[in-house]
Amino acid sequence: MNCRTIIKSLPMTMGLVLSQSTFSATASGQTFQHLHHLAPSLNSKALQSALNAYQKANHQNLVHKPVLTVIDYSLPSSKQRMWIFDVKREKLLLNTYVAHGQNSGMNVANHFSNTPSSKSSSLGTYITKNTYYGSNGLSLNLQGLEKGFNDNALRRRVVIHGAWYVEPSFIHQSGRAGRSWGCPSVAKSIASSLIHTIQGGSVVFAYYPDSHYLHSSHYA
Repeated sequence: MNCRTIIKSLPMTMGLVLSQSTFSATASGQTFQHLHHLAPSLNSKALQSALNAYQKANHQNLVHKPVLTVIDYSLPSSKQRMWIFDVKREKLLLNTYVAHGQNSGMNVANHFSNTPSSKSSSLGTYITKNTYYGSNGLSLNLQGLEKGFNDNALRRRVVIHGAWYVEPSFIHQSGRAGRSWGCPSVAKSIASSLIHTIQGGSVVFAYYPDSHYLHSSHYA
């Protein structure tokens, strides 16, 4: 699936995703089946865990935009392993590349940390917050909801931002995406549209089949 093709459709969704979420989302079998049909390469366990997390965050009145971003870190960075769904309309908005932290692995991530200065990615459920302009341009703050797994995200400045080393051309040439200091960075060419789509109270879920996380999480 071509991320550049799909990204053209994102502005058309702005009227929806900028409105407050007033519906009760459920991780129903029907919703799961619809979304999995749209994203067959997304690990079914990752999608179900993400829908569970979305439902629980929504019940806590934390969701203000009916959008769910799923990152599947069990896939290598050379694969398009980020999916963005419009949960209310059950549509796939985007499938694209995403980087992982420098100390999480090379092409495949296998180490995750919540520790400041670890330069590693963190697993679990996040709520998107406000944006700002920094050294990487437009960036999106993420609030980690899971104690011990990602609740240091704001302190660590784990944000979504654009980066040249996540551009498809770089990945095709290098065989993998470059690595961040723990941020789920995306291609610079699509960062602005992506960030505007998910900012302000949507859910981001970072998955990996880590038994400790999956057994301990109150969201997944």
